[in-house]
Amino acid sequence: MEETLARYYELKEQIREAEKEVAALRETLIGECRRRETTELTAGGYRLKLIAQERKEYDDHRLYESLPDPDVWRLASKADPGKIASLLKLGVLKERLIAGTYTTKEITLVTVERQ
Repeated sequence: MEETLARYYELKEQIREAEKEVAALRETLIGECRRRETTELTAGGYRLKLIAQERKEYDDHRLYESLPDPDVWRLASKADPGKIASLLKLGVLKERLIAGTYTTKEITLVTVERQ
């Protein structure tokens, strides 16, 4: 059992270190694309593509106050962007009702493919 615990701990540490390195490389790649004013790069046998997305970050209190029915809040239970998007898509909520309850944050997705 001690070997299993030690191996698990070791692997989790490696994952943490790899995630740190990936984050640093991601920032380097985004910086290089911005410097070159492009969203796609090709180097060697690899192709990099940056994809801009917007994500909504909801304010729980403001969202709750904007809902027409407290039962809808139970469906959302928390300002989860995925749940809110589903409720909008199903027509349970209307965009005009929740306007002003969120901020929009732009994020950049980085994809690297082998050619």
